[in-house]
Amino acid sequence: MAKEENILDSNHEEELIKAETNLDDTLLQEDAVILPEENANEGAEKKVESPKDKKKRKGFKLNFKFKNPLPIIDRYILGKFLGTYFLATLLLLLVIAMFDITEKLDAFLTAPLKETIFDYFASFLPYFANQLSPLFVFISVIFFTTKLADNSEIIAMLSSGITFRRLLRPYMIGAAIIAALTFALSNYIIPPTNVDRIAYTNKYVRNKAVAYGTNIQLMVRPGEVAYFGRFDNTTKQGYRFSLDKFDGKAIISRLTASAVEYDSTRQYHWKLKDYMIRDFDGMNEKIRKGITLDSIIPIEPKDFLIASNDQEMLTTPQLTDYIKKQKMRGVANIKKFEIEREKRLAETAAAFILTLIGMSLSSKKVKGGMGINIGIGLALSFSYILFSTITSSFAINGYTSPAVAMEIPNIVYLIIGIALYRRASKF
Repeated sequence: MAKEENILDSNHEEELIKAETNLDDTLLQEDAVILPEENANEGAEKKVESPKDKKKRKGFKLNFKFKNPLPIIDRYILGKFLGTYFLATLLLLLVIAMFDITEKLDAFLTAPLKETIFDYFASFLPYFANQLSPLFVFISVIFFTTKLADNSEIIAMLSSGITFRRLLRPYMIGAAIIAALTFALSNYIIPPTNVDRIAYTNKYVRNKAVAYGTNIQLMVRPGEVAYFGRFDNTTKQGYRFSLDKFDGKAIISRLTASAVEYDSTRQYHWKLKDYMIRDFDGMNEKIRKGITLDSIIPIEPKDFLIASNDQEMLTTPQLTDYIKKQKMRGVANIKKFEIEREKRLAETAAAFILTLIGMSLSSKKVKGGMGINIGIGLALSFSYILFSTITSSFAINGYTSPAVAMEIPNIVYLIIGIALYRRASKF
């Protein structure tokens, strides 16, 4: 009997093993995926893909999924920063536009609506947004950081193990984005649009263009000096013109004309009237006269008739070329052009400095709440703009170079920012 029971048990085990094997085969067939293989002559052959291969294929596809390089906390702070910045810029520009409309209402009623919108405001609003960008950055950082501190979010971040230095990283990323935008606008995008804005204000508001000049003398190129007794920019005509050429200290040629006219359709093209050319060769002199003479002289009216806002219409590469050319010609009144160039670079660095000050100042929860921080922020931002204006006068009066004058506010406020950062990082 014992032998029979053992035989029955072994048979029962064999049947169970066969049933499990059949079940596994059935499940594999149900999960298998039929894949066609390319065969141009005989059609498509079928290939069975096992569940294991299927999982590998899915995992291979998931490896190419895009991953955001910024952690969630960085994206959160950066979104708050940029969102507040652009909203503050928009709201303050609306206020500035309302005051400007009130101030220039008579001009706007006189000028065509199309010119007012596209020639004036299309340039005026970006121009002021860029000029006041340090103010907008500071207000934005103060506003949203104070709100984070009041909600105890910054305390929670620091308590979770994040250092104050690590918390500063998304702020600096936001400042870099704003600085890049400011750099592109001030150096390349806004100056060409200022041409239409300034032409509009000269026509309908107040004409700041230089209409004429007297006793104008400048170097055309090394060894050549031009002189105008008077030049009228409206008619593009000059009077009592002379052009002297030198070899060392000796004059070798002198051209004079009773009148000269500039052809604005062709660069450097001048038409001389009632001219006389005297060529000197030692003790000998050769004289040539004529009624009219077309000549190429590498100067333009804008080279010697300089308005107070001409520097705003030039991109930074154009400013650099203009300054270099005017220095070669011996023109003295180019300080504003040098200040404008250095100011554009200084404004780019200001985004980082004011962000550091704003974050360090408002990251701690205070009893007075947001009002005190915003008040301090407005005072510091306006003082920065005022300080920049004062130091620019140092360069105009010759007390220092334009580069040093424009960087003095950044250096002073960077020291303030570092002191506030060290103080804030201790708590």
